[in-house]
Amino acid sequence: MRKIKNIVLKSVAVIGVIAICSAGYMSERTSELTENIESGQQFTQPLPSKNNVAFKEGEILTYRLHYGALNAGAAVLEVKPDLIDVSGRKVYHIVGSGYTTGSADWFFKVRDRYETYLDKDALLPWLFVRRVDEGGYKFSQDYSFNHYTKKVDIGNGEKFDVPLGVQDMVSAFYSARNLDLSNAKEGDIFTLNCFLDKEIWPLKIKFIGKEEIKTDLGKFRTLLFRPIVQKGRVFKKEEDLNVWISDDKNHIVLRAQASILIGSIKMDITSAQNLANETSKL
Repeated sequence: MRKIKNIVLKSVAVIGVIAICSAGYMSERTSELTENIESGQQFTQPLPSKNNVAFKEGEILTYRLHYGALNAGAAVLEVKPDLIDVSGRKVYHIVGSGYTTGSADWFFKVRDRYETYLDKDALLPWLFVRRVDEGGYKFSQDYSFNHYTKKVDIGNGEKFDVPLGVQDMVSAFYSARNLDLSNAKEGDIFTLNCFLDKEIWPLKIKFIGKEEIKTDLGKFRTLLFRPIVQKGRVFKKEEDLNVWISDDKNHIVLRAQASILIGSIKMDITSAQNLANETSKL
């Protein structure tokens, strides 16, 4: 179950994945961010500049998760309302949480938290925090990104070379929302490089076409994408994972559905607060 959940999380990194940090915890994080950014500012090569039009501070997206017919859990993605000022750079603090509910909470309790500290002007992560608690199995990851030197420090003296523009599994979702899809044609493939578990993982999504779907929030015009996934391990076929995003400038995920080897997983939006743009709701 844990292995399946981990692979599914990778496959739906574009979907995204609520914790309130204490003042002491935030102070520690700000110090780490400052050290990371200032250590790279000696380099003359500037970071790329990207215009964010898809989201803003204070946005909160909430989802309901189903495993087959079972209402299994919930997920929340929150852009904290205040930007962090670190050594002259503005940084978004984004928190994603996932947790089981109902009977699923009884037989396999999950309390996961993911955080990214995302540069406002470059849309690149400076710090990624992962806290996993799944059925009593717990682990932590802290990735410190230095985009000037193109390295990721994962602690314990381990550093990895990464390409410019690399994302973590949460920042990838927010970066992808800013892709220009205005001229997308059926079959077009979009790629983002994501660093996870000590390796570069190329996240590829294929544009399938346009659809209208009904959700708890109403009926929407959507763009249907199909992440290109590994066959035979969790998914029966490459096309077994589908993602519907709003056909507007927000590009929020409205639904994700996956057929896996032992059933199906579905995620539906239940709430969208403080969006940056008008929606494609009909």
